Amino acid sequence: MDPNVAKKIGIKMNIMMGLSLSFALSLVGTLTSGHFTVPGFLISFIASTLVSLIIGFAVPIRKITAGAVAKCGLKEHEPKARLLDSLISDLIYTPVITLLMVLLAYTMATRQGAQLSFLKMFLPSLVISLIAGFILILILQPMYLKLILKNIPKGPQ
Repeated sequence: MDPNVAKKIGIKMNIMMGLSLSFALSLVGTLTSGHFTVPGFLISFIASTLVSLIIGFAVPIRKITAGAVAKCGLKEHEPKARLLDSLISDLIYTPVITLLMVLLAYTMATRQGAQLSFLKMFLPSLVISLIAGFILILILQPMYLKLILKNIPKGPQ
């Protein structure tokens, strides 16, 4: 594949997955916190979107996942390879996004006088977010890739 086309695909995937994962994890996080507010959700969504886009542009996720799939002797796009790909992507994105969202919520709550344990907030949120993130990545990544590839012109340009 032409490197410029591959780069464009990567950029589009990063944006689409970053927005989707950030939206879903922000929604799950604020809903499971027991204190859902629209401003809290929006702050969480914006912050996690920025972080996920930075991760996506800074970390060569595709190279990492392709290398792991190859090392395990799997063929790209087979079910076991998709599971491994999703797991690796989830482990790269989700803990960082969850840490940020919990840190924001913790900071806002403690500023208002709440007595909270950061770890008691973070660990359950991390487990829930890892599960939700894995499922989202597993479902959305192939759908987005198919959509992006469908819109790429075929043949010489």
